[in-house]
Amino acid sequence: MRRHDPRPAPPASRPDAADWLLFEDVLAGLRSTPKRLSPAYLYDRRGSQLFDAICEQPEYYLTRTETAILARHAPEMAACIGERALLLEPGSGSSRKTRLLLDALPDLAAYVPVDISRSHLLEAARAVQAAYPRLEVLPVCADFTQGIMLPSPRRRPFRVVVFFPGSTLGNFDAPEAVRLLERMRRTAGAGGGLLVGVDLVKDPAILEQAYNDAAGVTAAFNMNLLARLNRELAADFALGCFRHEAVWVPSESRIEMHLVSVCAQAVHIAGERVEFALGERLVTEHCHKYTGQSIATQGRAAGWAALRSWTDPRGYFSVHYLETV
Repeated sequence: MRRHDPRPAPPASRPDAADWLLFEDVLAGLRSTPKRLSPAYLYDRRGSQLFDAICEQPEYYLTRTETAILARHAPEMAACIGERALLLEPGSGSSRKTRLLLDALPDLAAYVPVDISRSHLLEAARAVQAAYPRLEVLPVCADFTQGIMLPSPRRRPFRVVVFFPGSTLGNFDAPEAVRLLERMRRTAGAGGGLLVGVDLVKDPAILEQAYNDAAGVTAAFNMNLLARLNRELAADFALGCFRHEAVWVPSESRIEMHLVSVCAQAVHIAGERVEFALGERLVTEHCHKYTGQSIATQGRAAGWAALRSWTDPRGYFSVHYLETV
């Protein structure tokens, strides 16, 4: 196995102000044990496109299953949300599943999609606005894990309801998930609601196949993170020196997504040197799987009361409605 060039990197300028926080966070993650990066960084424009492609893969049941639940039960969910609500969607992506709710909520005060990828967010927001010309669409480009400033719609909403589909909550370890749910409760305020989708514990073979699709789309999605760091932070990751791997960790009830170094190598990022040993893992995503009890417990710890839930006939996925206590 060849060794990646160990020579010092040529002089490199530090990131500009816009990329400084990204640089500091990435470098801290690369210097931690084990090395890890926030899954939020997977979702640049290309990453968002690849994730949309993942959702079309036969092994990736999550999106199809949740979409079927929403299609079947959207009127009941809309009844929980109520009239003239502001619907806030952190990590909105393409907003495709959201349309099933929008169709059932004709009196919605406003829709606020939130995403970290500005270009992808604006493209999706324009598409929603074109499909629902009477709906006020107020996109917000932000990292939803850091809190969200709600825009002011023309029509004053009766309440704020957070829509958090896709089992994105599962990307957060339990303490982080509770903190995120607490932020959502503060954003929603008194009388607010939360409609959240979570993937359920099931046969590990089904779970591992979902994150190791035969077409290699998830691998490309994972590897794109390194391409992004090369482009945005003057890094020199050799993509051929890493491989994608996703494994089920039963003790943590989660899939872990890794980039594994296939050789001993040194990587440079904005002039800083980072060593990788042969076989060393860079953790890029945790995907926790839930039970009905575990999501209710996390919600309760964050100040939410679980009121209703819906699932598919196989018990693969569930959507839960909670309200502020």
